[in-house]
Amino acid sequence: MPTPIQKIGNELLAKKNIQLFIKRDDLTHPQVSGNKFRKLKYNLFNARKQEYQQLLSFGGAFSNHIHALAAVGKLFDFKTIGIIRGERIEPLNNTLSFAEKAGMQLEFISRSDYRLKKEKTFQEKLFSKFGKSYLIPEGGTNLLAIEGAKEIVLEAVQQIDADYYCLACGTGGTTAGIIAGLQGKKQVLSFSALKGSFLQQDIYNLLKNYQPNPVYDNWQVQNDYHFGGFAKWNMALIKFINDFKSQHQIPLDPIYTGKLLFGIFDLIKKDYFPAGTKILAIHTGGLQGITGFNQRFGGADGSALVNV
Repeated sequence: MPTPIQKIGNELLAKKNIQLFIKRDDLTHPQVSGNKFRKLKYNLFNARKQEYQQLLSFGGAFSNHIHALAAVGKLFDFKTIGIIRGERIEPLNNTLSFAEKAGMQLEFISRSDYRLKKEKTFQEKLFSKFGKSYLIPEGGTNLLAIEGAKEIVLEAVQQIDADYYCLACGTGGTTAGIIAGLQGKKQVLSFSALKGSFLQQDIYNLLKNYQPNPVYDNWQVQNDYHFGGFAKWNMALIKFINDFKSQHQIPLDPIYTGKLLFGIFDLIKKDYFPAGTKILAIHTGGLQGITGFNQRFGGADGSALVNV
């Protein structure tokens, strides 16, 4: 069943003659929401087809991907192994506590070892220790993830005729899926959650591996709204997220979707989009991370920064 599309209205949009809609992929599933469901879908089919009983992947202590993988493991009867960057710190945060309770075996490794995660020899050591495992990369991004993310477009084109598709970007898999699904039509703006300009090349490489001739020139990465880097923030971002939820009843997270919508509205103010433009923003979930964010950055009295 397609995820719904919600229209956003306010004075700025009316003044600039811009229509903004949000595709609520955050509503796919309570624990496996947004792009995580899309990216894991065909990996699960493939793992089952090849008769794997166990899934193994990588992530940080607050990883949306680790949270989602643990949930799908429990839902679809896969054992799950999470290779976590850094030391185990008790009590576990909300993300890792959920993962462990869902049955995921957590293995904490040093940051130097974590950097070896793409090397075959290191992966073989993990397989020797944990047994035969279906390997899913950090963030869930691989060619099967692109196939799943394409389905966002297949749904959306039946729901709305948008001029721009806008989404947040971490590893580039969902963006690559959107671009591949649109096949050169419309425009794609991907808002990087990370500092640096490497994602443009990463996305191009993903597309090149997915299909031999990714000649599409209808997309670009916006690098101006990461707020200093991954998981960086300021009070202007927090205020925007809380105001947006109050006004539109749509929760945003401070790592991805909050920065996406902040960036969209800032570009609208700057007349980036021509009058009459219809924008579709993809809500890629990630809301489970709000609790951990509030634990890390909220008040000493337990008060939350981001309203939930």
